[in-house]
Amino acid sequence: MHEMSLAEGVLQIIEDHAAKEGFSRVKSVWLEIGALSGVEPEAMRFCFDAVTRGSMAEGAVLAIIEAPGSGWCMQCGGTVPLPERYSACPRCGGYQLQVNGGTEMRVKELEVE
Repeated sequence: MHEMSLAEGVLQIIEDHAAKEGFSRVKSVWLEIGALSGVEPEAMRFCFDAVTRGSMAEGAVLAIIEAPGSGWCMQCGGTVPLPERYSACPRCGGYQLQVNGGTEMRVKELEVE
């Protein structure tokens, strides 16, 4: 479950920003998770709750913004939506697709005290 190490990374980002900005408690965290990132949102929620126990983010609400996947089709030359990494092009049915969106995971916003 790589979500545990990702949740630890999110907590590290929070702690780094707390040191810079001087806040002491996190109320909400907004994460953007791409559809093609390989991160399971529910597993991330579970791991975030476990990792933040005893920290300044304990009890924080984790809001997940799901970003759609997209790819460039080499056969028809268009950028198309991709629900899964190895899907066929919805326009031409080809499988020569280069993923160009939806692979990211990033902290978008923090609500702090």
